[in-house]
Amino acid sequence: MNAIDMAIRAAAANIKLTGVTKAYDAQTVVIPPLDVELRAGEFTVVLGPSGCGKSTLLQMIAGLERVSAGQIAIGGREVQDLEPKHRGCAMVFQNYALYPHMSVFDNIAYSLKISGMAKAERIDRVGAVAKMLGLSDYLARKPAQLSGGQRQRVAIGRAIVREPGVLLFDEPLSNLDAQLRHDMRVELAELHRRIGATTVFVTHDQVEAMTLADRILILNKGRIEQFDTPKAIYHHPASVFVAKFIGAPPMNILPVTGDGTVLRLADGQVAAQAPLTGSYQLGIRPEDILLDSKADGRAVTAALRFREDLGSHAILAAELGGSVVRIATPFGAEVLDRGEPSLTFPASRLHLFDAESGRAIPGAFAAH
Repeated sequence: MNAIDMAIRAAAANIKLTGVTKAYDAQTVVIPPLDVELRAGEFTVVLGPSGCGKSTLLQMIAGLERVSAGQIAIGGREVQDLEPKHRGCAMVFQNYALYPHMSVFDNIAYSLKISGMAKAERIDRVGAVAKMLGLSDYLARKPAQLSGGQRQRVAIGRAIVREPGVLLFDEPLSNLDAQLRHDMRVELAELHRRIGATTVFVTHDQVEAMTLADRILILNKGRIEQFDTPKAIYHHPASVFVAKFIGAPPMNILPVTGDGTVLRLADGQVAAQAPLTGSYQLGIRPEDILLDSKADGRAVTAALRFREDLGSHAILAAELGGSVVRIATPFGAEVLDRGEPSLTFPASRLHLFDAESGRAIPGAFAAH
């Protein structure tokens, strides 16, 4: 661990938002009052669809957007009225935002230069960052002479050379191709383990969220749907929105009606046992549905409509109770393209949600 690693780890600070609101007018409220605390040294991913307020939230932390109401505290110090340069944050943008006429060295060193740091110290610090990011051989090049991944590393180097306690990423991988996105995810995860900065990473890509985050904050129309570990969010979604947003394919959601003993699908088939009455939404992940199995659980009959062969496994689309469900088959399993197989829903894999609010109902199948 070099001096920069230790300085950033020591500077890592928690971020606390209290009643933070962003509204452009009475009719345009991007983020209703929001309360959340991001732990020092943690990698938090803010995840949600386009227009949910992710980037606006990040920009308010950075100071690029002013809050309409509420407080932002970084390391216990209120910063909502401070200029960005006084907040102890560094930001990496989607479009890299590099100076095209400057070399890699000068891009990374620019903030140090304008702060008045001595040249010898600038050279040492940029050299250490370049070595960390694999840029030592490219310091004399201009951004146009670099690949997309190398430019992203320069943008990250420019951020961490300031030794910030908080690193902010605004969809930094969205301009890269699939393989490079994967490679950069690995590099970002390794970088975070090394430097330990409080990191806030905005994305709409659930794969990035699941693979990078210590905790994921899922936003929907500016409101927090769930804030938990990737594992908890996947296996215990707090709402239908989360259940359908996380997973590829996403969780199947089926309308059901309870008669006090069982839950029935729209076509009358019994999907599960539960001492409930009224309307609900039943959830099960594609990989948890069993085909033609004798395992414990309620079997229902569906009609296969389509098959997506992905090599290692297949995704089947089937009509069930007026809805389309997707089934992820096990590795190497042979299945037909057409027919009416029986599907088994293991009770331990079922999720139940309120029909109106969409919120999860915990423990609905605990005794079944």
